[in-house]
Amino acid sequence: MRPLNIGTEKAFQKIKHYCAYQERSHYEVKEKLYSFGLYKNEVEELLSSLIEENYLNEERFAIAFAGGKFRMKQWGKVKINYELKQKGVSPYNIKKALQSIGEEDYEKAFRKLAGAKLETLRSEKNIFIKKKKVQQYLLQKGFETGMISGFLNGV
Repeated sequence: MRPLNIGTEKAFQKIKHYCAYQERSHYEVKEKLYSFGLYKNEVEELLSSLIEENYLNEERFAIAFAGGKFRMKQWGKVKINYELKQKGVSPYNIKKALQSIGEEDYEKAFRKLAGAKLETLRSEKNIFIKKKKVQQYLLQKGFETGMISGFLNGV
């Protein structure tokens, strides 16, 4: 069953509020517009209006998303990259977003997470099991294998 068409003017007001509330990807906004029952040409027209009026900016979204996930959830660049790809963000904007994360802060967050995980495994006697658990945790957080290997070689 197709959703009811709420009309382009009403949809435009709703979608402006949706975009003003928090940064959104083009993909998210497009899906939301389709959920209003709009047709492809109406969706494309509204999208271009949102971009013109600066409600929608993919680069701004990507940088805000990457920064937020890094600061709040301590995600690594691999996981952030994957999630941005899932949201349909262009490779150029993904690159800009990942560059917006300071190397010093990134390294510091990595060391803090790795150290904290090692601390929780103090009672584990087998060094191989300990290293494997730390590695799995850091991979799940989205950090690069090279960084993880470098850290574990020093343990």
